[in-house]
Amino acid sequence: MRSLIIHLNTATARAENVSRLLRELPDAELVDAVNGADPKVTQQIEQVSGTLHSPTYPFQMNAAEVGCFLSHRLCWKMIAEGDAPYGLIAEDDMAIDPVPFAAAMKLVHQYADEDSFIRLPAKPRETPAHTLALQDGTALFLPRTIGLQLVCQIVGRRAAQRLLTASEVIDRPVDTTLQMHWVTGQKIHTILPSGVSEMHGPSTIQRKTRTGDVLMREMRRARYRARIRRRPQEP
Repeated sequence: MRSLIIHLNTATARAENVSRLLRELPDAELVDAVNGADPKVTQQIEQVSGTLHSPTYPFQMNAAEVGCFLSHRLCWKMIAEGDAPYGLIAEDDMAIDPVPFAAAMKLVHQYADEDSFIRLPAKPRETPAHTLALQDGTALFLPRTIGLQLVCQIVGRRAAQRLLTASEVIDRPVDTTLQMHWVTGQKIHTILPSGVSEMHGPSTIQRKTRTGDVLMREMRRARYRARIRRRPQEP
């Protein structure tokens, strides 16, 4: 299995962690993160402002979110065009707890195939709609509502192609797009505990918001997430 580590080369504070991931992940290599502020890059994909799919996304994507989406699309393309049935995609702030991570990867190797998308989330926020496997306290399940963040995931070759086709035009961040299984046609599973966490430090995707706008943003976010929850995954 090939491991693709998305790394922004200007994120020098993560260099030590990246070196660790290169040692700890199977057949690991770096993938240069896309600069979403580079107009030459962003012209390569069509963007609209939150209106492509229902529910409408209430925020404008910033440059970092565009770059993150395009970085994941680059990894999907590498997996779709590769020889392995599935690959691992990790972001450069991923930290590993070896024992639970090994248990999670055992389930991956038993159940993953070319159609799989399996999240190894940093935060245990998802609840099962259906449990596929349970081994020594580690569960592989179909979550009702797909969680946010993409610190680590397993993506199958056919799943990667499916997601590339579904994201030829983008209108919201990559993790919120993946929540819309009714748009992508891709079921997404989760393993918990995953053995995955995030290293401490500032995010490379930050949105500066004036204090007076924070409450309004939170209200819009809550309404949007409620609409997403009305479309759960079903076995």
